[in-house]
This record gives sequence, structure tokens and C-alpha cells, in this order.
Amino acid sequence: MDEDLEMLIPEETIRELVAGLAQRISRDYAGKDVLLISVLKGAAIFTTDLMRAMTIPSTIEFVQVSSYGNDTVSSGTATMTRDINQDIRGRHILLVDCIIDTGETLRFLFNTLNKRNPSSIEAVVLLDKKARRKTAVQVKYIGIDAPDAFLVGYGLDSADQYRNLPYIAALKPDAR
Repeated sequence: MDEDLEMLIPEETIRELVAGLAQRISRDYAGKDVLLISVLKGAAIFTTDLMRAMTIPSTIEFVQVSSYGNDTVSSGTATMTRDINQDIRGRHILLVDCIIDTGETLRFLFNTLNKRNPSSIEAVVLLDKKARRKTAVQVKYIGIDAPDAFLVGYGLDSADQYRNLPYIAALKPDAR
């Protein structure tokens, strides 16, 4: 492992968390037309693993929203740089993100997508970093609480690096 990293969540634990979330979602959305909307780039790996573990039919779309850029601290303002390509009116929407940190990204997506009249809209995140929350956001499905550290791996990055790691690690402060 890279000397700049401290492993926090091993690959096997991630697999177990994803399987548990997929089971709950499959049960809750049985018989419904569910559309997963994945937040790029970080949630791409989590979304594909989650979707493969689900036992119900689903479709997928991708949005890209950013409040970090290449920084390690959120700017506090979320902006959408890539929108979905389909009408979501009457659909059951499940927003998929790898982490909820300040809450700004999910709040922005809930507000934006609710205006498009879905039947329902919920969120699933693998990691919940409560220590950084600035905006109250209701997340129905949470994998695990995350420590107040800069996390990388399993889709999470630092300036687009480390996304490929199969585990989640804290990036040591002197490595940022």
C-alpha cells in the first residue's frame, strides 16, 4: 500500500456493505420502475457494484456535479456539469453517491430532480461523513459512517488519483 495512505475500509467490508444495501433496495423497490442516477465520477464503481448486486430490474443514468474541483475542501456550491438524458416524470429515482460530506451535492440533486416530477426520490451512499455536514439531507440507505478524514479509493479521489483502489483509505495530510 502507498505510504501516503492509511487503509480504513478493506475490500471485503465494501463488498459486504454493497450486498446489504442492494438487498434492502431490492426489497423496497420490488415491482417498481427504478432509475439509478449515479453521481460521476466518484460513484461510478459503487453504482455498478450495487446495480449488479440488486435482484430487481433497474436502469441507470449519470450526472456530474461538483463542489470540490481539484481541491480537498468543498467550495460550498454545487454545480451540474452533466445532466441526465431522459424524462423522469413518474419514475422512482434512487440517487447513488459514494459519500455524503457537506450534503450540498445531494441537496442540489434532490432540489433539481424533484422539479421534474418523479414518483419518488431517495438516496443511497456508501459513506456518511457526518462531521462535515453543512446541509441537512435525508439519505434512506447508508453503508457506513466515515471518519473526518480525506478519503480515497473505490471511486473516491484526490485530484483524480486513487479511484482505482479496491479499498478506502485516508490520505495523510502531508500527501495532499
